Amino acid sequence: MHKTSQGKQASALSSFCVREKEREQPKEKQGFTSASREKMENFPVINMENLNGEQRAITMDKIKDACENWGFFELVNHGIPPELMDTVERMTKGHYKKCMEQRFKELVASKGLEYVETEVHDLDWESTFHLKHLPVSNISQIPDLDDDYRKVMKEFAVKLEKLAEELMDLLCENLGLEKDYLKKAFHGSNGPNFGTKVSNYPPCPKPDLIKGLRAHTDAGGIVLLFQDDKVSGLQLLKDGQWVNVPPMHHSIVVNLGDQIEVITNGKYKSVLHRVVAQTDGNRMSIASFYNPGSDAVIYPAPALVESKAEEAGEAAYPKFAFEDYMKLYAALKFQAKEPRFQAMKAMESSPNLESIATA
Repeated sequence: MHKTSQGKQASALSSFCVREKEREQPKEKQGFTSASREKMENFPVINMENLNGEQRAITMDKIKDACENWGFFELVNHGIPPELMDTVERMTKGHYKKCMEQRFKELVASKGLEYVETEVHDLDWESTFHLKHLPVSNISQIPDLDDDYRKVMKEFAVKLEKLAEELMDLLCENLGLEKDYLKKAFHGSNGPNFGTKVSNYPPCPKPDLIKGLRAHTDAGGIVLLFQDDKVSGLQLLKDGQWVNVPPMHHSIVVNLGDQIEVITNGKYKSVLHRVVAQTDGNRMSIASFYNPGSDAVIYPAPALVESKAEEAGEAAYPKFAFEDYMKLYAALKFQAKEPRFQAMKAMESSPNLESIATA
C-alpha cells in the first residue's frame, strides 16, 4: 500500500472513530418480547432439496426474502453428510475439553472475570482458534490438533467451500447478475480467502455483564455457521429487537457480510449479531468465512446501481481493496459499519486502487 494511501486511511480512521464512539448502539436487553419470539418463529429456514424440483421458484423467493429482510437464513438438506457433522462436533468438543478448557479457566481467573460487578465492554467470553483453508491452508501448523481432527476439518472445509460457492450462484440468480459474478468479484489475483473460526462459549457466571461475543457485522462475504443445537446464544438484530437464531440439528446458518452489502449496493445488508453467554452448557460454534481475496477490488455491481446515482456517476457504496477494508475493520469491528464505508469512500480516489489485480 502506498504511503499516500496509508495517510488517507489513518486520517479517515481518526475522524470516523470519534463519530463512532458518539453513535448510539442498540440497547442490550436479555429479555424477549412477544414480537421478538414471533420473529424467531418466522426465522427463514431453506430446504435446499426443494431447489431441484417444482418448489424451486418458491425456494428462490424465500432465499431472496431472507437476504433482503433478514441478512440471515438457515439451511437444511444442504448436502453435507450428517455423519461428518457429528464427527466434527464430537472432535471439536473433545479438543476443547482436552486442550483449551483449562487455559480458558486460567485466563478467566487471571482477569478476575468471575467477580465482575460492571458490564465488560472490551472482551468476549469465548475460547477460539482459527484455521485458514484458502489460498493456503495452515491446518498442519495449528498446535494440539491430532491427525484425525485435522483430516476431518479439511474434509469439512471442502464441503463448506462448495456450499458457499453454490450459494453465491443462487444469490447472483436472484440479483439478476451473471452466474459467477460474485465468484469473479471475490477472486483477486490468488482466489478467495476462506477460513474457519472454531469457538466454544463455556458457562458464564455473569451473562448479563459479559457477552459471549459483542454485537458486530461480519466484514467479509458469506459466513457458514455450524452451531450447537443444544445450547443457544446467537442473536441477530431485527427491527430493533434481538432475535434468537434457532439451534437446529445438522443445519448450517448463513449470514451475509459487509462485502455482499457493498457489491449489491445495499440491496442485501449485513446485520448486527452477537452471542449471549449462558450460565449452563458449553456452546460450540464453527463459523467459516468465504471472503474476497486480499487484493480483490470491491465495489457495487454496475447492474445494481440505481439509475439516478448512475447518471450522477456514483454509487451509494465505495470502491476499495478488501485488505484495506480489513485493516479498518480490525480497529472498528464492534462499532457500526456505516462510518467504515464512509472512511473507505474517502480513500476512493487513491491511485493505489488502479494497480491492484482483479480477475
